[in-house]
Formats: sequence, C-alpha cells, structure tokens
Amino acid sequence: MQQVLEEALSTLLRKETTVVGAGRTDTGVHAKQLFAHFDLEQELTEDEMQHLVFRLNRFLPYAMAVNAIFKVNENAHARFDAISRTYMYKVVLRKDPFAHLQAYCIEQQLDVEAMNAAAQLLLGRKDFQCFSRSNTDVKTYICDVAFAKWLHVGDELIFTIKADRFLRNMVRAVVGTLLEVGKHKRTVASINEVLQSKDRSQADASAPAHGLYLIEVKYPDTIKIL
Repeated sequence: MQQVLEEALSTLLRKETTVVGAGRTDTGVHAKQLFAHFDLEQELTEDEMQHLVFRLNRFLPYAMAVNAIFKVNENAHARFDAISRTYMYKVVLRKDPFAHLQAYCIEQQLDVEAMNAAAQLLLGRKDFQCFSRSNTDVKTYICDVAFAKWLHVGDELIFTIKADRFLRNMVRAVVGTLLEVGKHKRTVASINEVLQSKDRSQADASAPAHGLYLIEVKYPDTIKIL
C-alpha cells in the first residue's frame, strides 16, 4: 500500500514523495481507517487539497481510497504520535460466501462468556511478548490495553481491542488463543500463565489475517493545524 500511494503522490506532485504510515499490517489485513504523513514544500489551499484527494483516488486501485488531506504540525509523525489504536476481528459461525475474505469462518459454537473472561485478563499495562512475532526488533514488549471484548451479533462474533500500541502479529495471536478458550481447549486462567511465560510458543496459533481490521487510530488534538 505504501509503495502504491508513494508512486501516485510522486506522479501528481511531480516530485519523489515518501509516505510514513501509522503502522504496518500483515498481508490480508484490512484497514477502515489509517493515517499517513508526507512532507510538502509548497502550501496548498483547502481547494487544492480536496482536488489532490480527487486526483489521487483516480490513480489508486479500487482497494484503496484517500478520504482527506489536512495540514499537521511540522514535527507530526503518523506512527509515533498515535496515542491509541483499535482493531476489530470478525468471526462468522456459518459458511458465508460473502464473508470469504472478510471474516474467519468457524462452524461451531463457542463459549463467548469464557472468551470475554479471558479477554479481561489482557487489560492494563503488561508484557505481551508471548503474543508477539518472534525476532521482532522492538525496544519493549509493554502495551497498555484499554479495552478487549467479544460481541455476539447474529451469526457473527466481533472482537474489539484497543491499546496504546500493538506488537507485530499481536492481535491475531490474541484472537487465536482466545478462540481456543471458546472451544474449551484452554482455560480462562491459562491466559495469565501465557502472559507470564513471555514465550510465543505458549500461546496458540494466530487467527487468519483476513478477519482483522484496523478501525481507528487516535492522535492528540494538537497535531492538526486548524
């Protein structure tokens, strides 16, 4: 996605343009909201920014869309200035051709109450190395999870999790492990043991990428120039 956007911007602005996104997602993961920043020497009016949005969307593939361009502070950074991110994971409980690439199909009943009890053990400021991809180049595995909950809606299960930051593959690993709780293949209490182990092998296999959505990235109000 980054390369495609950079190529489109570079063509329209007639200058090589580098884009910095709010974060990276695995292949197959969806983003309903994602921010990126780029540097531009010349000032653009509101009309010029709206026109650039229009022209960008003519260049970009169908799977990508730019909703708005706005001015931010000179030192603003799309990745490092984010104060929280929220992900959603969708599970369908029956075969649905329309959800083939948008949700993970599990044709069995799951214990949602147990999954939510296990999800509550994730809340707070904790070391999530057990849910991180191995050999990840990060300074710390500490994340502060503010919200984690499963919601049963018709034939769908929707998991929402919000934190100040996420490690690579973290949400998919969390979902895969909580699903094992829902299948009664793992106890609720075992989540604490997994966290304390700091060992990826103690958690379960990651859920497929196509059920995961980045739905919100929040920034301080002061980042935007009004």
